[in-house]
Amino acid sequence: MEIVLNSATRKALVFASGALLTFLYAGFAAKLFVASIFADRADLASLQRAARFDPGSAEYRDRLGRYLAIVAREPDRSVEPFRAAVRMNPHSARYWFDLASAYQVLGDVPNQSWALRHAVEADPTTPDVAWEAANFYLVQGADEKALREFRVVLENDPSLADFAIRYCWRIKPDADELLQSVVPSKPAALLAFLDFLMEKEQVAATEKVWAALVSSREAFPLSRVYNYFNFLIDHKEVDEAQLVWRQTAARFGLSSYLPGTNNLIVNGDFRLDVLNGGFDWQYQKLQSVTLTLDPSDFHGGHRSLLIAFDGPGVTDAGIRHYIPVQPGTTYDFSAYYKNGTIEGAGGPHFTIQDFYTQSVLYDSDELRETGFWKSATGEFTTGNNCRLLLLHVRRIPESSPIRGKLWVDDFRLVAKDHGAKD
Repeated sequence: MEIVLNSATRKALVFASGALLTFLYAGFAAKLFVASIFADRADLASLQRAARFDPGSAEYRDRLGRYLAIVAREPDRSVEPFRAAVRMNPHSARYWFDLASAYQVLGDVPNQSWALRHAVEADPTTPDVAWEAANFYLVQGADEKALREFRVVLENDPSLADFAIRYCWRIKPDADELLQSVVPSKPAALLAFLDFLMEKEQVAATEKVWAALVSSREAFPLSRVYNYFNFLIDHKEVDEAQLVWRQTAARFGLSSYLPGTNNLIVNGDFRLDVLNGGFDWQYQKLQSVTLTLDPSDFHGGHRSLLIAFDGPGVTDAGIRHYIPVQPGTTYDFSAYYKNGTIEGAGGPHFTIQDFYTQSVLYDSDELRETGFWKSATGEFTTGNNCRLLLLHVRRIPESSPIRGKLWVDDFRLVAKDHGAKD
């Protein structure tokens, strides 16, 4: 429809209407602007003015309630503005939580529970909301509701996983039930559960969590496998450690690091990168020893391990290897070494011990005074309860200074065809 402005009166009316609308909008905008200024001052009088200037703002009502509850320490007065905030915006979990907190301070459990239920309904998947709800239910003794909210936390916030697991265990110290109904099949949650159970030395329970972790299709760090592997070794769970290592090799593409019947020593010629974990070589940094993979000098492969000694107090070269074996079985060992001039009393030895009893099953002659590659060989029989060997390079005697270089390569350990008596 076309409006024809063919008279001065009509033109004046249109202009006046436009001016009025502009004035009203400007007034409304000015009120909102003034309200924001008062709200930023964050004192009681200013927050009250902000609420009056912008009566439709749930945020200003919530700020006023927070001031009364926290700063003025008048929780009874904070309830009304908090309730006004949730009426204006019932979809904000934070407003409901603020109201629940006020009721908590006042000891009004029914209303606190009511407000908390609305907070969870407003935002059911946010971990902060679930965390607050879980702790409230925990205090109230509503264990199943608390576990339900802790599951939300575990599903959505890895940073809270450790704390959530601890609370869940206090409620229900049963790995099977927690795995079934609380701990989600996500690596962050499962690893937190695994760490907690290792801390508690719940060996059987850790195996169930590990099984759930392996079944998960999501990635997790290889370093966490090493932690669990060492835990199993320390608790004499050699069979489980072997299972874990096979599963790890399949998942992380480490099949080359599995021991074979033709050589139980993994990466014996150092052709692979040293993992520093599992059934590969493990090492530690020592003050007077330097370990280096040397591609310029080797026996049969492409590089050797160079061990450089330079100082006092050397008892061990810091390189070691775990080897799972069968009890009451005879094994043949061989390795090659080469050195430059080694100064100091005594020298390094290849030593194989029962990891748990520390009894020495094989100890080579001193590895010194040869400028060419030379073999060290031996035969030994494991005891009736021996399941795990420790191969390392130790220094005898231990106390005096030692200086020099030792190259080692081509380690090999195989079982003989027949067993032997202990």
